[in-house]
Amino acid sequence: MDVNQVLENTFSPDAAARQNAEHQLAQAAEVNFSTYLTTLAQELANEKANAGVRQAAGIALKNAFTAREYSRLREIQMRWLQGVDTSAKDSVRRLALQTLASKDTRAGQSAAQFIAAIAAIDIPRNQWPELMPALVENVGEGEDHLKQASLQTIGYICEAEDQDLRDSLVQHSNAILTAVVQGARKEEPNKDVRLAAINSLSDSLEFVRTNFDNEGERNYIMQVICEATQSGDSRIEASSYGCLNRIMGLYYDKMKFYMEKALFGLTIMGMKNPEEDVAKLAIEFWCTVCEEEIAIEDDNAMAQAEGTEMRPYFNFARVAAREVLPTLLQLMAQQDEDAADEDYNISRAAYQCLQLYAQTIAGDIVQTVLGFVEMNIRQADWHFRDAAVSAFGAIMEGPDEKMLQPLIKQGLPVLIGMMDDPVVQVKDSAAFALGRICENVSEAIDPEEHLRPLIGALFGGLSSSPKMASSCCWSLMNLAERFAGEPGCQENPMSPHFQESVQRLLAVTEGTDADNQLRMAAYEVLNAFVTNAANDSLPTVAKLSEVILERLEKTLPMQQQIVSVEDRITLEEIQTSLTSVLLAVVQRLEGEIKPAADRIMNVLMHILSSVGGKSSVPDTVFAVVGALANALEEDFAKYMNSFLPFLYNALGNREEPGLCAMAIGLVSDITRALGEMSQPYCDQFMNYLLTNLSDKSISNQFRPAILQTFGDIAQAIGPHFETYLTVVAQVLQTAASVTMGENAAFEMLDYIISLREGIMDAWSGAILAMKSKPQALIPYVESIFTILSVVAQDPNRSEALLRSAMGVIGDLADTFPNGEYANYYRADWITQLIKDVRSNRDFQPRTIETARWAREQVKRQLAAQNSQMS
Repeated sequence: MDVNQVLENTFSPDAAARQNAEHQLAQAAEVNFSTYLTTLAQELANEKANAGVRQAAGIALKNAFTAREYSRLREIQMRWLQGVDTSAKDSVRRLALQTLASKDTRAGQSAAQFIAAIAAIDIPRNQWPELMPALVENVGEGEDHLKQASLQTIGYICEAEDQDLRDSLVQHSNAILTAVVQGARKEEPNKDVRLAAINSLSDSLEFVRTNFDNEGERNYIMQVICEATQSGDSRIEASSYGCLNRIMGLYYDKMKFYMEKALFGLTIMGMKNPEEDVAKLAIEFWCTVCEEEIAIEDDNAMAQAEGTEMRPYFNFARVAAREVLPTLLQLMAQQDEDAADEDYNISRAAYQCLQLYAQTIAGDIVQTVLGFVEMNIRQADWHFRDAAVSAFGAIMEGPDEKMLQPLIKQGLPVLIGMMDDPVVQVKDSAAFALGRICENVSEAIDPEEHLRPLIGALFGGLSSSPKMASSCCWSLMNLAERFAGEPGCQENPMSPHFQESVQRLLAVTEGTDADNQLRMAAYEVLNAFVTNAANDSLPTVAKLSEVILERLEKTLPMQQQIVSVEDRITLEEIQTSLTSVLLAVVQRLEGEIKPAADRIMNVLMHILSSVGGKSSVPDTVFAVVGALANALEEDFAKYMNSFLPFLYNALGNREEPGLCAMAIGLVSDITRALGEMSQPYCDQFMNYLLTNLSDKSISNQFRPAILQTFGDIAQAIGPHFETYLTVVAQVLQTAASVTMGENAAFEMLDYIISLREGIMDAWSGAILAMKSKPQALIPYVESIFTILSVVAQDPNRSEALLRSAMGVIGDLADTFPNGEYANYYRADWITQLIKDVRSNRDFQPRTIETARWAREQVKRQLAAQNSQMS
C-alpha cells in the first residue's frame, strides 16, 4: 500500500477514490494495528511530506481511537493496551510529541488531538508518565509554535469526556496549571500562545479544585485571567470572559472577594466592548451568575426542608442590578435587522440574560424594566421600540404574578397595538411577548375583553409575514393550551373563537405556493387547537377531518411529480404536518371518528406504499394508526389483513430505528385495542419481537419497549399467553441479570432502569393473563421475587419502576389468594419497599395508590396463610 497516495485520496473530490482510501486504511488497521499506527505516526512527523498528507495521517490516527458507541470505544482502548507491543507504543508516542514542534501548525494540531486520544487511555493507567512533564517543559522552553501546540494538547486532554481520564487528571493539576498559567501571563509576548493558554486553562478548571482551594494560588490564577480581559486582543479577551464564566459556574462560593474587587467592573466594561464576541461572553458571565443563584436557591430550599447544610448565597445579581440591568437594556437595542432567526448576537444575548435576571431577582427587576419600556415604547427609532417590547416580555417569568397582572392588563392593549407596527421585527417581538404572557401569566388575560383582539392580532401577524410565523404560532398554541379548561369540558374560553380560528389556519396552509415554514407552523397551531378543543367544538373538529383527509389524498399523486430532493422534502413535510393534525383529530374524536375510519386507513396505506426509505412520514402514519386502533377497539380488526404487511416490514426494519420503535409501540396499541381478537396475529408479533431482542446489533433502546409489549400482548390474549410464557420468562430472567459494571457510563444506568421497568411491565401482564391458570406461573415465582429484591436494593430506581414493582407485588398476591407465597411476602425488604413508595410525597398519587393497594394484597396473603395454619 502506498501510504502517501492513500492518505491523499482520503480528501479526494472523487467519492469513489475517497471511499476506497478509507476502506484501505480500515483494512490495514485490522491486519496489523501496531504497524498501521507506526506508519501513520511516521507520516505525521515527516517534515518533508505534503501538508495535506500529514493532516490526513493525523485525522486517521485520531479516528483510530474514536467511537460513538461506548462498547466500541472500550474495544479500541483494549486493542491499544493489549494488541500493540511496548516498543511500537513508545515509537508512536515519541513521533506524536516530536510533531508538536513542527512549524506546520496543522500537523501540530493533528498531533495534539492524537496525543489527547492516547492520553485518554494511558493517563488513567499511568502508562505515559513522561507526557505531562514534557508538555510543561515545551511551554516553558519551546519555540512559540511548540508552546502553542503543547497548550492545545493540554486543552484537548482536559476537554475529553472519558470519565476515567477526568478522574485521573486531578493528580496532574499542578503540572497542568504550571503550563497554562505560564502561557497565559501578560508577560507572554506571543498572542497566539497566550490565547491557547487561556483556552486550555478554561478546559482545565474542573481538575484544579485543590489549587483553587488554596487562596494564594487562586489569587494568582484570577489575576492572570483578569489581566487577560484587558489584553487588547479581542480573541484573548473573549476567551478570558469565557474562562470567568466557567469559574463562576464551578467556584461560586469563592467569588465574593473577586466580585467586589474586580469582576463587577470588568464584566460591565466587557459588555460595552465594541467587539461582539467579547461583549457576548461578558453578558454570558451574568447569565452564569443568575443560573448559579437560581440553582442555589432551589438547593437551599430543599436543604432547609431536609435540615441539611445550605450553600453560600451572595446575591451577586441583586447587588449588581443597578448597573447590569441598564446596560442589558441598552444592548437589547443593538439588533441586526438582517440577522437570521438562529443568529446569536448581542441583543439576543442581552435578552436571554434579562430573562434569567427576572427569574433570579424576581420583583426587584420590574421598576427598572418598566421605566425603560415607558421611555422607549413610542420611540421613533424602531430598535428601541423593539427592545422595549422584548424587555416587557422577558420579565414575564420570575416576578410574582400578582405584581405582573395589573401591569399586563394595562399594557396588553398597547402590545396588541404593536402588532400593527410598520417594522416587522417589532411586530415579531410583540407576538413573542404576547406568547410569554400567555405562557406564564395567562390569568391576566380577560377572555371577554382580550381574547378576540389578541387572536385577531396574532392571525393578522401570521398572514402579514413568514418571518413572524414562529412567534405568532407559538403564542396561539400557548393561548389554546392555557384556555383549554378541564379535560372533557363542554365549553372553554376558546370555544367562541374556535371555528373562525380553524378556518383562518386552513386558509394560511392552503395552496402549494404557501411558505413552507409558515405552513408547518400553522399546522402545529391547528394541532394544538384540536387537542385542546372543548366538547362544543367537536362538530367543527369532525368537519376538519374531512378537509385534512382531502388534502392528504391530494398529496398522493404528487409523489410521481418529484424531480428533486427539495421536492421530496417539501412533500414529506406537508404529509407529516397533515398526518399530525389527523392524529390530533382521531385522539380528540375517539369513537366518533368511526365513520371516517375506512377513508383514513385507505389514505394512510397509500402513503405507506408510496414513500421511500429513510422517510419520517411513516412514523406519524403509525401514530395515527395506533390512535385509530385505540378509538375503534375491536372494530379495527377489519383493517388487519391489509395493514399487517406494513407493520411486519417495519418490525423487521432495523436500518430505520425510529420506524422499528414505532412499530413495536403499535403492536402494543393494536393488541390492547383488539384484546383476544389479536391472538391470530400474536405468533408473528412474538417472532419479530424475539428476533429483534436477540439481535446483538440492535440498539439497547428497543429492549425495554419489547419487554413492555410482551406485557401488553399477555393482557390482551389472557390465558392464551401460556404458549409464549416459557420463552418470555427466560428472556425476562436474562434481562434481570444485566447490571452496572464498575466503569459503566450514565447511559448504561438509564438503560438498566428502563430495562427493569420493561421487566416489571412484562411480568405484570403475564401474571394478569395467567390469573385463571396460576399453576403456569409457579416455576417463575422465585425469579420474580429475585428481580423485585434487586429493585428494592437499587438506589437509582425510578418512580415508574417502583410503581410497576408495586403492581407486580399486588398482582402476584392477588393471583395466589390462599397465602401460598406468604413466606416471600414476610421478607422485611418487601414491607420496607412498599413503605418507601407509599410515604414518598414527591411521587404521583397513582403511584402511592398502587403502593397502598399492594400493601392490602400483601396483608390478605399473610392473613390467608395464618387462617390456614389455625
